[in-house]
Amino acid sequence: MTGFDLENPDHAYMFGFLQADGHLRQGLGNKGSLSVELSARDTPLLEEFKRICPWPSSIRHRTRTTNFAANHTSATWTVCAREFRERLVALGLPPGRKSSTVEPPRAPFAERDYLRGLIDADGSLGRTGKDLPFVSLTTASEPLAAHFCRYAHALTGAVRTARRNRRDAIYNILFTREDAVAIVRHLYYPGSLALPRKLAATADVTAWTRPDGMRKVLRRPWTADEDRLLLAARNAEAAATVLGRSVSSCSARRWRLVGPEKAGVRFPRTPA
Repeated sequence: MTGFDLENPDHAYMFGFLQADGHLRQGLGNKGSLSVELSARDTPLLEEFKRICPWPSSIRHRTRTTNFAANHTSATWTVCAREFRERLVALGLPPGRKSSTVEPPRAPFAERDYLRGLIDADGSLGRTGKDLPFVSLTTASEPLAAHFCRYAHALTGAVRTARRNRRDAIYNILFTREDAVAIVRHLYYPGSLALPRKLAATADVTAWTRPDGMRKVLRRPWTADEDRLLLAARNAEAAATVLGRSVSSCSARRWRLVGPEKAGVRFPRTPA
């Protein structure tokens, strides 16, 4: 195997994971390294990274005291090859701190595998306390949050607005119910590379069916005539009255048609 190609599903997954949970260190001269440190229980994924990486790499374990455990054992996968590091930088993995600056690759890439890598590293999936399936992505990067929202909308029709939370200015993008089931089933397809414990949780998510009696909000497709009336209206409230839709629906649609700057509105998060 030669090179690192983001149209290769395994490479795209790895790159998404590295953007979220990898550390690229730039040393003096030609020195430097790419590393990923995970809990020892996640060693199987690092072994897969070592297998598919076109350059030599190593995995080492260490045990130390952390804020969470007195004897925490972790595994670290490390690659020092300069060619690999330069390739990662060219694709969009900057050295040093990167959480708010990374963005989806500009070169062609396997999108669902890339997103699965992001979710495995910086997301979560499973069941809520109310036994509802969910999948989420937590990121400081606006481009990554927006990309996940757009991709999930194209897949499910669900609208999410990427907005930072007030506590720590982080994006928390959440999907539940049928939307979560559809996203998880699409991203974690049979034979796909994934973090074993996340992969195990997908069975619980995709097994969910809506209980009898649980109300379902039906999405009403927008027509060209409705779009014209929406754009001609004074604001989202006026459009909602004319079209018989909710204010949040009109705000979201207007934002999609003209962009956040021209829309001039801040609308609430659409419930799942």
